[in-house]
Amino acid sequence: MTHWHSDTRELLASSHDHQLARLAACGIVLALLDAALPSPLPGIKPGLANIVTLYALASLGWRAAVWVSLLRIIGAGLLLGSLFTPGFWLSLSGGCGSLLLLAGTRWLPRRSFSVVSYSLLAACGHLGGQLLLARGWLIPHQGLWLLLPPLLTAAVITGLINGLFTLKLLESAKDET
Repeated sequence: MTHWHSDTRELLASSHDHQLARLAACGIVLALLDAALPSPLPGIKPGLANIVTLYALASLGWRAAVWVSLLRIIGAGLLLGSLFTPGFWLSLSGGCGSLLLLAGTRWLPRRSFSVVSYSLLAACGHLGGQLLLARGWLIPHQGLWLLLPPLLTAAVITGLINGLFTLKLLESAKDET
């Protein structure tokens, strides 16, 4: 939480703010790397930056995951020169779809979920958010739904891989403390 220091009128950042900024910066770097990777099919990317969002969710909670995700999407949009382009809106809608599905799990028993299941849900939510925006704005045609099987397959595969990678990161961070 940030505070205004009353004597000097400067904004003081807490250690939590610094932690969120570090995670968002890591997410931006991974988003840039993700953008540089060749895609086997249009719309299929590994979603590497989602690892950082999952890490934030597991270690700091849902609000931190929201901040990290949104800061990453905006920061990557700025650095890639895609801010307010259709690609940016697709990224934002995917991020929001992912966060909405993750928010829905907050009221379910924690023992029912691992970071891998959160990753699978987030990947499917990301795809859902993007497809809804694409169908409603960019490609208003029923044929868009024909892309669902290969895109969903890719989302499940990348969600599983990212979830397992995040699980290993969390375990190694736990071992270090």
